Formats: sequence, structure tokens, C-alpha cells
Amino acid sequence: MLTIYLLILLPLAGFLINGLLGTKLSKGLSGIIGSATILGSFIISCMYFFGLVGGAAPTEVKVFDWISFGNIHINFGILIDQLSALWLMVVTGIGFLIHIYSTGYMHDDEGFQRFFAYLNLFIFFMLLLVLGNNFVVMFIGWEGVGLCSYLLIGFWYKNQDYNNAAKKAFVMNRIGDLGFLIGMFILLYNFHTLDFNGLKAAVAGGADHHIIFWATLFLFIGATGKSAQIPLYTWLPDAMAGPTPVSALIHAATMVTAGIFMICRANFLFTLAPETLHIIAIVGAATALFAATIGVMQNDIKKVLAYSTVSQLGLMFMALGFGAYTSGAFHVVTHAFFKACLFLGSGSVIHAMGGEQDIRRMGGLRKWMPITFGTFLLASLAISGVPPLSGFFSKDEILAHAFEHNKVLWVVASVASLLTAYYMFRLVFLTFFGSFRGTHDQEHHLHESPMSITLPLVVLSVLAVVGGVIGLPPVTHMTHWLSHFLAPVIPAVTEGEGAEGTSMELMLMGIATVLAFAAIAWAYARFVGKRTLPAEDGQLTGLGSVVYNKYYVDELYNLAIVKPLLAASEWGYTVLDKIVVDGVVVWSGKLSLMTGKQLRQIQSGNIGFYLLAMVLGIVGIFIYVLTYLQ
Repeated sequence: MLTIYLLILLPLAGFLINGLLGTKLSKGLSGIIGSATILGSFIISCMYFFGLVGGAAPTEVKVFDWISFGNIHINFGILIDQLSALWLMVVTGIGFLIHIYSTGYMHDDEGFQRFFAYLNLFIFFMLLLVLGNNFVVMFIGWEGVGLCSYLLIGFWYKNQDYNNAAKKAFVMNRIGDLGFLIGMFILLYNFHTLDFNGLKAAVAGGADHHIIFWATLFLFIGATGKSAQIPLYTWLPDAMAGPTPVSALIHAATMVTAGIFMICRANFLFTLAPETLHIIAIVGAATALFAATIGVMQNDIKKVLAYSTVSQLGLMFMALGFGAYTSGAFHVVTHAFFKACLFLGSGSVIHAMGGEQDIRRMGGLRKWMPITFGTFLLASLAISGVPPLSGFFSKDEILAHAFEHNKVLWVVASVASLLTAYYMFRLVFLTFFGSFRGTHDQEHHLHESPMSITLPLVVLSVLAVVGGVIGLPPVTHMTHWLSHFLAPVIPAVTEGEGAEGTSMELMLMGIATVLAFAAIAWAYARFVGKRTLPAEDGQLTGLGSVVYNKYYVDELYNLAIVKPLLAASEWGYTVLDKIVVDGVVVWSGKLSLMTGKQLRQIQSGNIGFYLLAMVLGIVGIFIYVLTYLQ
């Protein structure tokens, strides 16, 4: 029991210590406290994870009764089962590496202690989201990570553009969260519980299909906001305004995986709503391709990775839409390994370049940064789906399910995967190959990052290489370990699921591999062979300009939503504030004030005056009685 509380409360303790004591702590001590608390949670997570691997029963603790009215009882409870244990390993394990990285990356920042306080709070809320045994506790964590993303994206608050990015993330997540709330209310109204086990039992006995459809659809809307799917994806690329460790934490270990986790947790509901699953598959595939095309034209090293995350999340949602929840979870894990490595690697590059993020101003960095280059290359190979790295197995499994369920979506996902390999190696070749294109001063200061930065990169790159062993496909004649591990929570993947027979599966693997190598060769020919450089800002025309400007989606939202709302607000200010408040209300107030000034003269405090007024009043009453009532 104590270990469960420590698992959650250690990051909260780190937040309170760093947050309350602040600059009274040295940076070294602050970093140790912030990192040690996450390490403690990781060790406890390992205990529960390996216990479940060994056959231990899930653990559920009802901390206290929280909400009770009528026949509805909602407790504050914690559930550690196979699904939550898997996420715990990702959140605390990668979270710890990001904390270690941050001790070096943020060392010279004046807000060092505040940064670690926010990081610890982020992990605390993500743990709460993962460990809640009902939707209400999950929603607390859900909102908490939204708050922390706002605090960390706008961490450098003196820059107004960063503040705008933080507000954008916060507002767009609130739009999705409204959908989450409506879905919760539908479930609560119809089933009188939001407990996962209680809901599972309730729907097992038969439930109205329309109720399940609308509930799951609104829950998915919540997931589109948190996990950046069309149309609520535009906040995630702008979230690059925050420090690089924040980008890694949001994209790899915490916030954007929340939507995937929620659907996996509620898989027993979504399975009963095939229409919702169909919508999820289409939205996921569309997002994967749409974001991949944008990533091809980006020149900011972090924004390339940001659109890559949006695209990879689309593949995960597509898998969920096919009912392949384990495949989606598998890609979450492998993606966490290589995407954390890529973001932290980009931070290492930015650190060496003195803050420069434009890959057109880089080049040849492998000579000065061999460790960063080697780890970045391995992670890029993994995300591109090159065998036998982790991304190959998890992405191949999703593509196999797509081929089985919907050939059109398989083509869409395959093209998205092809583009992924292309833009990732466009990034690699422009950053690490060729001659250096920065300033002489930047070249003079180029160096490999310190061990606090490179050590997490090495660990993550190793995981990106070997992480696929947890989900080896049937064609390898090995056990799909993850499928069997998650079977008590998620329906197990059967042998050969996702493709008809070994020959079909080998064919799909071959196609995926050929596409990946073809895209890498394409990028090599352009950016190493021909030494092509991306066009400068303003030089692109036609479709290239449209894609470079992200299809003008932000501008469309600004025109169709933001400006009308601002105009309505201006009208409201003019009519309600100026006319109603400043006019009618203020005028009424002034009238009351003037009247009050005259009336309060009779409250003089003179007893003689009060007696005279009382006598005159009595006389007036007698006159009225004698005159009118006789």
C-alpha cells in the first residue's frame, strides 16, 4: 500500500520542494531532488511491472469515497494492471532520462528550479491519469497535464510568441476536453458509474448501441485534442516554443499518449461501437498522411519532429480504429524510445549551435558531434521502419492490420511511412552531412554535448534498436510478448492476425522495407548527392508554398474562428460594457449616489432633530387618519 502512494506522491514531493524553496536550493541540489523523485517512482513501477510479468494479480486501491449521491458512488481509486504498468514504465523511465538530460541542458537557465518543479508536476499528473480506476480520476490527470503543458510551453514567458503558443495549446485542449466531459456525462447518466470495472460489467449485460456510440464518439473528440489529431492538432507544432526537454516529455512520455491510453483503457466500450472505430481509423490515417506531407517542407529541426509525432500518432489511432489496441500500444512504446532520442538529440544540436534551429544553417555536424549523430541516426532508422529496429516491427504490425481491414487506408498509411523516412533523412543529411553552413562564430564553438546530455541519448538509442522484441510478429516464430502480457486488459492478438498467412506477412514486410530504403535513397540523392538546399523563406511558389505554410490551416482557423470571436467580443464590449454597464448601470449608480447624498443629510446624529421628525410624523399620521379614514 505504501509503495503505491510513494509511486504517485514522490513526483509531487519533488514539485513542492523545488516549487516552494525555489532559489534557496542550489541548481545541483534542485536537479538531484527532481531527478531522484522520478527515479524512485521508476523503481516502484519496475516492482509492479515485473510482478505482473511474473503472474501477480492487478492491484486496486480505493483511497477514499469521493462523490456519493443517490445510487451513484465515485471513489478516488488507483488501479495497477498490465496496461497501466506498461505506461508507468514509459512515463517514469523516459521521464527520468529527460530529467537527467535537463540537468545539463537547462544548467544556465535562471528558472532552473522552477523548471524542475514543473517537470515533476507533469509526471505526477500523468501518473494520476494512468493509475486512475475511473474516468473522474483519469480526468484530473488529463486536465493536470494540460495545465503543465501550458506552464512548460510558456516557460520562457518573457517572449510573447511563446506565451501565445502556450495559450493556444491550453485553449485547443479545452475544446477536446469538453468532448471528454460530455462522453463521461453520457456514461454516468446511463450506467450510474464511471468506474472502469463497473462500466465493463454494465455493458457486458447489454447496452443501448446509440448510447455507446455517442459516448465513445465524444470521448474520441477528447482524445483528438490531447493527442493532436485532425482538426485539433495545430497546437502541437507550436508547442516547440518550450525548452527541448519539454518537447521530448510531451511528445514521447506523457501528454500526447494520453488519448491512446484512454481508448485502450476503455477498449470494452469502443469495441461495441464499430462506427466510432471506423471514424477513428479514418481520422488517424488522414492525420498520418496530412502531417507527413507538412513535415517534408519544414526547416526548423524541432518542427520536423513535431509533425512527425502528429503523423505517428495518426498511425496509432488508425490501429485503434481497427480494434488493434495492442498494436497501438506497441507503437506508443517504441515511438517513445526513438522520439525521445530524436528530440533530445535535436536539443543537443541546438545547444551546440548556440540556439540555432534552422537545418539550412547547419551541416557537417557529425564531425564535431559523433555521439549525437550516432544516436540520432539510429533513432531515425527506427522511426523510418528499417529492420530490425523497433519501429519496423510496431509500424509493420499496424500496416498489416490496415491491409487486412481496409486496403485504401493501408495505401494512405504506407505513403505516410514513405514520407516519414524521407523527411527524417532529409533532416539527418542536412544537419550532419556536407559542409557547415552556419557562421564562423558558431563553427568555432561547435562541440559534443556533456555526458548529462549524451548518456540519455545513448540509452534511448539502444532502446530504439532493441525495443521491438516485445512485439515480434508470428512470422519470426517468436511469441508476441506484449499481446500476451496485455491480454487480461485488451483482447489478445491471435497468431497471424493482421495478414493472411506467413507469405502475405512477409510480402507486407518486404514492401514496407523497400519503401523505407527507397525514401532514404531519395533523400540521400537530393541532399548529399546533389547537395540540394531547401528554398529560403519567400522563394517557394505554388503547391510548395502551400505545404510549407502548413496548408494555411492556422490562417483558416484565425479567419473562420478567432477573428469572428474577437469581433463578437468587441461588439460585446461596445454594447454591453460601454452602453449597458457604462451607460445604464453607471448612470443608475450615479443617480443613486446623488439621491443618497441628499437623503443622508437627515442622518445628522442630532437627537433633537430626530425627535422633531418623529413628532411631525405622528402629526402627519393623525391628520391622514382624521381626514381620509373618518
